[in-house]
Amino acid sequence: MRKFIDLHLHLDGSVPVATIKKLISEHHYPIPSDEKLRQELSVDSNCKSLDQFLEKFALPNKLMQTRHDIKTIVYDLLVELKEQGLVYAEIRFAPQLHTKKRLTQENVIKAAIEGLNQFLIDQKQENSNQPELHAGLILCLMRFANNQKENMETVELAKKFLNHGVVGLDLAGAEGPIPNIKYKQFFDRAQELGIPYTIHAGEAAGPDSIRQALEMGAKRIGHGIRCTEDKKLTQELIDRQIILECCATSNMNTKAFDQIDSYPIKKLLHKGMKVTLNSDDMTVSNTNLPREYKLLEEKTNLTSEEETTLYLNAVDAAFTSPDEKIRLRALIQK
Repeated sequence: MRKFIDLHLHLDGSVPVATIKKLISEHHYPIPSDEKLRQELSVDSNCKSLDQFLEKFALPNKLMQTRHDIKTIVYDLLVELKEQGLVYAEIRFAPQLHTKKRLTQENVIKAAIEGLNQFLIDQKQENSNQPELHAGLILCLMRFANNQKENMETVELAKKFLNHGVVGLDLAGAEGPIPNIKYKQFFDRAQELGIPYTIHAGEAAGPDSIRQALEMGAKRIGHGIRCTEDKKLTQELIDRQIILECCATSNMNTKAFDQIDSYPIKKLLHKGMKVTLNSDDMTVSNTNLPREYKLLEEKTNLTSEEETTLYLNAVDAAFTSPDEKIRLRALIQK
């Protein structure tokens, strides 16, 4: 069985459908038909934009407002990821989105860590021959107009829980209306506190958003695929060995890229770009990481040697300890 590493995985976009059904029942909400539920949770080929894509997060977020809900979702997602063959994952979410029922951001983070720790305990007791799945949490700041206080609180909490379940920060949300550079103060603070971070850029917005992320000190870029529109920027990313967290199916869904046959991850890899392949939102895009690799094998002739390079790039990029990187390299090179 292959060993996969996912660095760009949104919790609210990847809630297992079985978990959604379980929580709907627990909350005594009306139970939709399977077809209606699929329409609420997932996009299809008719998805026209990132904004339409983001509409699919409404129901999961409604079910992520109690400690029990969040702990359950993190735990169930990790179980599913291990079944897929993942050995390392970084799961990202925005604590400020889950405070509608009086939870604080700190409560939300603690609940997610409880789910993670419970999974790790149960995994240890399995005595399975399968390699262990290790995971960390990335806390997202949000691109909203008037949430400076909430964003700074997320930064400070990331420091409080760093290396205790939390591994880094991100900037997420609708890309375009507010430029990335407007959030520089939060990443200046993250640098002061020694918190690793990645920034969404080059998805709905073009090369300028990537340049702004670089100006903010990002060494990892969430998506970044639209760097291909600017040769000079592409070369800068190669020269600086900036990591791109590419998400093929998601990029098709949001129209960041329009032809899977010409998805440029293979071309960028051969130019020396530090690219990785990730799932982004498993439920919204109806995908997972093994499927992403299979898709690119079929559509772009991605080879096993190229896949190994993608895995090793992910190890280099991971917000984790040197010992964990040694473990992951050993698993990949077996």
